[in-house]
Parts: sequence; structure tokens; C-alpha cells
Amino acid sequence: MRVLLIGSGGREHALAWKLRRSPEVEALYCAPGNPGMVRHGEVVPIAIDRTMELADFAAERSIDLVVVGPELPLSLGIVDELEGRGVAAFGPTRAAARLESSKVFAKEFMVRHGIPTAMPFEVVADEEGARRAVSAIGMPLVLKADGLAAGKGVLIVQSDRDLEDALRSLFRERRFGEAGARVLVEPFLDGEEVSFMGLSDGRRVLALATSKDYKRIGEGDTGPNTGGMGAHSPSLVLSETGSEAMLREVLEPTVRGMADEGVPLRGVVYAGLMLTVEGPKVLEYNIRFGDPEAQVLLLRLEDDLAPLLLDGAGSGFRVERLRFRRETAACLVLASRGYPEKPATGETIRGLDTAEKRPDVHVFHAGTALRGRRIVAAGGRVLNVCALGGTLIDALERAYQAADDIYWPSKVLRRDIGRRVVAGC
Repeated sequence: MRVLLIGSGGREHALAWKLRRSPEVEALYCAPGNPGMVRHGEVVPIAIDRTMELADFAAERSIDLVVVGPELPLSLGIVDELEGRGVAAFGPTRAAARLESSKVFAKEFMVRHGIPTAMPFEVVADEEGARRAVSAIGMPLVLKADGLAAGKGVLIVQSDRDLEDALRSLFRERRFGEAGARVLVEPFLDGEEVSFMGLSDGRRVLALATSKDYKRIGEGDTGPNTGGMGAHSPSLVLSETGSEAMLREVLEPTVRGMADEGVPLRGVVYAGLMLTVEGPKVLEYNIRFGDPEAQVLLLRLEDDLAPLLLDGAGSGFRVERLRFRRETAACLVLASRGYPEKPATGETIRGLDTAEKRPDVHVFHAGTALRGRRIVAAGGRVLNVCALGGTLIDALERAYQAADDIYWPSKVLRRDIGRRVVAGC
């Protein structure tokens, strides 16, 4: 099997690692890839937003399967382009990708299909409308940019000062550009946040193991939202019974609803959930693997990923359920100071070899670049240090030890990943 993997982050490095372990994969291409992914496949210098070039490459190289990591090429219609050339792709079409690319579409879809979510809500297009919506709904609440904003378009408003900051960012500074042309206003939900994902072939859903990610930049879940600062699997907050309920009440109705609306959803279906006193509610959908949740899930997944995704992109799954290792997996995101606003870049990273020699440790590159023989920090989230352990405490201890092996002047990380969950166990 010849596989093209699209993306260049930590999620894609983990996917490359997992795909290359398949005996069925004879060639793996990574576009545009990163310095860590060169160990697993051939790096192809095509940017993720050049959908026609990517589709042409796949057709010219007789690619059997395309796996799309990030949301941007999905929202731009990469799967439509590939299907037009007869190339199988595991991922949603542009129409189905609206579940993630439009917060408003997702909210209205949930209401149409009775999927539990925060209510009431309003959609606004300017500051005046936002103020009216805030007055009607009441604080605390959340303002969400309608379009894609790299995981940073959700603004929590708990005070008048928060509100003024949010309105300035959204409507005066236009921080999120066209993604903020419409804004979803809804109540803030309090509780424990978990991620629940499955793989869909357009008809059936295979549930992935539970996972939990940590969005805020600061310890104690403080500061602005990010793309994610850490994760672990299992979540240890959603039980097996709860997982089965989420499959029946959220993921399966979502796939069924999309099919009923004439837009079959093939690919990953991801529900970001808040476990509230009133029961679980969906915060948002993603239509690709979460990042860094994918890293911990792929470390635990026992099934061969390549044929599984090929089946999902084509005739349908041939297995009834997915198998996962009993161990716990933990992931720490090493970022550069200034993230998520203006991260420092260009600094040399040291200690990677030492960290990677530790048992049950995997280091996935997220925002790195090669400068001569040096690997340098080249983004906000730079590295993902992941580890397996018999318990969450074991996995976290191994991950933190490996993270401490790695150094660059602006390195930052959260030191409390999993702490509250461990304390509650």
C-alpha cells in the first residue's frame, strides 16, 4: 500500500509512526512533513492548503490511501479533489467538514438531531448584536468564532472586563479574520472536559478509547486556550458505561444525522464533551484526530491502522470494535515562550537523543525545523513528549523525566497535566 499523509504537526508525526508500523505500507509520503517524520517516510514539500497539487501528486504516484491530519485541507475540499481523481481518502468532504469549520452549522445540526449541547444560543455578526446576546443569555458565557481559528477562537467571558477584551479581539481588532465574521454566543458549561472520538465509514462508528486534553496555556487551567498542552488516555473521568452511552447518544446520531442530510461523514468524528451536573453536553465537533489526543490514542491502539483507514474510506469497516493496550499513555506539549500569541522561534533544541532513549518514551515533532544539522524550534507547540505506563502516574513520571532531558532557552510546559485526575482517582 502506498500512503500519502498530509500535515506537519505532532499529530501527523504520530500518524506517520503508526502507519509505518503496518506491514501493508510499502511507501509513505508526508506532505509537507517535519524533521521527525523523515524517519518514517519521504517528505514532500507541498503545503497543506495546496489541495490541487496534493491531489495531483496522489494521482501521479498511484497513491492507494490519503490520510489527512489537519482541519484546513479538509475544509478546503482536499477529499473532494482526491475523489475526483479516483484516489481513496480517509476524511470528510468539504460539505461534511462543516461540522468543524463552522461552529454555527455544528450548533444548528445538534439542535436538529437532539444532540445535547449548551442552550440557549445566539449567532451575531457585530459588537452591538453580541452585547444584546450577552445581556439575554447572561454571564458566564462563551463567544466562539464561527470559522477555523487553530483552536484559539473560543473566548470565555466571566466578567465585564472579559467581555470588553473579547469584543475588542473579535470585532475591533478582527483577530480571527473571516473566521470571526459570525460569532456563536452560548452559556459557559462547568464540569470536567473530555474528548471522545470514533472512526466513521459513513454508516458505522468504531469508538476510540477515551482521552482527556488540556487546552489552557497555564497551570490550573488558567490563561488563554491553545491547540492543547497535554493529554492522556484513558481519560479516567469517562467510564466504560459512559463511553458506551456517548457512542449511542452522540457519535452514532451524528453520523446517522449527516447521512440523513445527504452528507455522509467518513473519517474521524470527534466530540469535545463537558461532563456537567445535567449530563454530558457537546462543546464542539472536530472531524479529524485531536492534537495531542491522537498521540496518546495511537500509542495505545493495537489494530493495524493502514488497512483500517482504507476500509473506512472505501467499502466499510470489517471489524466490530477497536483494540487498545491496557497501559495508560500520557503526552506533554513542549511549547515556546510567547505561545499562543507570539512564540519565540529559531532556538536550537538539545537533548532529543537522551529523551528518546528512555524506555516507553516517544518524542513527536510538532513545530520544528532543520537548520543545517541543528533542529530548532519553529512554532508555538514544538515537541510532544509521550510515554506509556502501567498507571497514569507512571506514564506522567516517564514523560516528565524525558521532557526535562530536552532544552532550548524558551521552552515552557505545564507541570500539572493529569494532576487533578490523579488526585480524584
